[in-house]
Amino acid sequence: MSPDTDVTASTTPAGEGRLYTITELAAEFDITPRAIRFYEDMGLLEPGRAGRNRVYTQRDRTRLKLTLRGKRLGLSLQEVKQLIDMYDSASDTVPQLKAFLEVLGQHRRQLEQQFDDLQITLAEIAQHEERCQLLLAEAQSGHKPA
Repeated sequence: MSPDTDVTASTTPAGEGRLYTITELAAEFDITPRAIRFYEDMGLLEPGRAGRNRVYTQRDRTRLKLTLRGKRLGLSLQEVKQLIDMYDSASDTVPQLKAFLEVLGQHRRQLEQQFDDLQITLAEIAQHEERCQLLLAEAQSGHKPA
């Protein structure tokens, strides 16, 4: 058993909630412990220690969930970290919300461009498929293409 897996779930002494092991989080989110350690290295997670074992709080679990959601949206880990860190701060939320809207707007524009490119590519594929079907039908019927 690795040092990160032999801690059982418990609650923190200060009543901060349940603690999680790296194995539990990896299983819950269907990722590897190595990925979780990478997110730690990037500063996205800050586990505590119980001896040699990593222990994760509900805050870490939430940050991991938001990190994975940001990745699914196509955000870079740096963007994800910036956004998560903004919400961890006690400062005014107006600048945070404006920054988040700007990141989302940039990402929306990028996805819309990719969507337009995909539609053009799909239309070209449809034309090629139609032409191939026509040529195949002509070849099978013995007629020469025009």
